[in-house]
Amino acid sequence: MSAVVAVTPPAKRRRVDGGKEVAIIEGLPDHLSEICLSLVCRPSLLAAVCTRWRRLVYSPEFPPFSSLYALFVDPNSDPARVNPAIRFMCFDPVSSKWIPLPPPPPDQPLHRILYRHPSYISFNFPIQCVSAAEKLVLIAGSNREFSPAISHPLIFDPTSSSWTSGPPFESPRRWCATGACGGAVYVASGMGSQFSPNVAKSIEKLDLTDHNWQKLREMRDSRFSREAIDAVGWRRKLLMVNVKGDAVKEGAIYDVVGHDWEAMPEEMVAGWRGPVAAMGEETLYSVDERNGTVRVYNEEEREWREVTVVEGGEEKLKGAQQVTAVAGKLCVVTVDGRILVVDVMAEPAKIWTVENPEGLEPVSVHVLPRMSRPGIS
Repeated sequence: MSAVVAVTPPAKRRRVDGGKEVAIIEGLPDHLSEICLSLVCRPSLLAAVCTRWRRLVYSPEFPPFSSLYALFVDPNSDPARVNPAIRFMCFDPVSSKWIPLPPPPPDQPLHRILYRHPSYISFNFPIQCVSAAEKLVLIAGSNREFSPAISHPLIFDPTSSSWTSGPPFESPRRWCATGACGGAVYVASGMGSQFSPNVAKSIEKLDLTDHNWQKLREMRDSRFSREAIDAVGWRRKLLMVNVKGDAVKEGAIYDVVGHDWEAMPEEMVAGWRGPVAAMGEETLYSVDERNGTVRVYNEEEREWREVTVVEGGEEKLKGAQQVTAVAGKLCVVTVDGRILVVDVMAEPAKIWTVENPEGLEPVSVHVLPRMSRPGIS
C-alpha cells in the first residue's frame, strides 16, 4: 500500500517591526515577495522605498550585489606603535558610504602588522590580501622584528559578516607572491624571518572549501622572493613577474591543472609595467605606473594593446600600485592614496574617483558580494 505524503507549502515568513509581523509585500508570502523583488536590477531603488525593503536588500535571503572592499591604514595613529592602525571597510553602493567591517577576534594579528617604520622614510611594508571564492583573505605582512606577522590566513565572509582563521601556514612568510585562481588561494616564494631556499622555491594552495594547505611543485629558482608581488589567476594559470618598477624582470607561469612551471613569453613580460589583473580570470589588463596607460593583452598576437581613456585619464592613473578587475571595470589604487574606477567597456574608458574615508589611506581594493546587514534600519 503506497503512502501518501502531504507537501506543506513554504511558511509565510514575516519581518518583525515594532513587535508586529509585517509582510514584505502585502498579500504575498515573503518567499514569493523575495523572488519578485530580486528581479529588480538596481537594489538602490528597493532600498529607497521603505525600511522593510531596505532590510531585505541586506539580508541573506536577497541575492547579493557587488561592493568594493578596501584595506586602509590610518597614518595619524599613535607614532609610538610604529605601524598605523589597519582598517577593513566596505563601500556600500546603495548609500555611497564606507562601512567598517566587523572587527576580527582580538587574538588575531592585525596589531602586529608593520606598514611604516621610522628607519624607512619612503618605504611602506607590504600587506598582502587576496579575494577568492567570494571571501577576503589576509595572507602576509611583516612585524616589528621584520619577521612574518601572520601565522595563518585571516578570512572574512561577507555572507555571514564574520571572520575566521584559516589553517596555519607550513612556512609563514612575507614578501611573497599571493593570488587566487579557480576559487583557491595560492602563496609562493617569499621569505620567513631569514632567507631560505626551500621557502623561496615553494608554493602552497589553500582550498577554502576544505581548509587544507597543499604543497605543490617547486619553482625552478628562488628569484621571486625579492618583493611582494601578485600571482594573477588567468585561464587556469598563475602569472608572476618577480619585481616591480623599471628593473629587469623575469616572469613565470604555473599551470594549476597540469601542476607544471613554464617561462612567461617575453612579449607578456614586456607589458608588465605596473599592476595587472584578469577580468573574470580571462582577460588581462595592466595599468602603467609611470604614464598611466591602460593596456589589454591579446594572447593570439602576444601583444599588449592600449585602451583609450577619457582625456586626462592617464594623468590620474599615474602611480598605479594595485588593481582589481571585475564586471568590465578596473579598480585602481594610486601611490598618492586615491581609489579610481575605470570603465573599460566604455569608449573611451570612463574614470571616476571613490572618495576615501576621512583620514585613511588605501592599501588595496577588492570586489566581493555586499556585506549582510540584517539589522540595518
